Amino acid sequence: MKEFLVELTTTVPEGTDPTEVDRRRAAEAIRAGELAAAGHLVRLWRPLGELRSIGLWRAADEAELYEKVLGTLPLWPWMTPVVTAVHSHPNDPGRTSDAV
Repeated sequence: MKEFLVELTTTVPEGTDPTEVDRRRAAEAIRAGELAAAGHLVRLWRPLGELRSIGLWRAADEAELYEKVLGTLPLWPWMTPVVTAVHSHPNDPGRTSDAV
């Protein structure tokens, strides 16, 4: 699997019913857990004081990342993604012998 650093900024459309926002956020937590269990979501961070997330994600390729991983998130219609494909740096202390 390839790795991707993904920054997601969620913007709730003006006038959206707060109940719908709460429903989607709860569903988002469940789906994130499912994607983590499947090996797609590796790490997830939120910059201090900000309403965006930065995550390390895995997928076969960028098409799978968008269509079968990120696109399945309940908040996806409200998200703006910035996706960067990454691979281990030769000096990465966490690098494994089979890393590219």
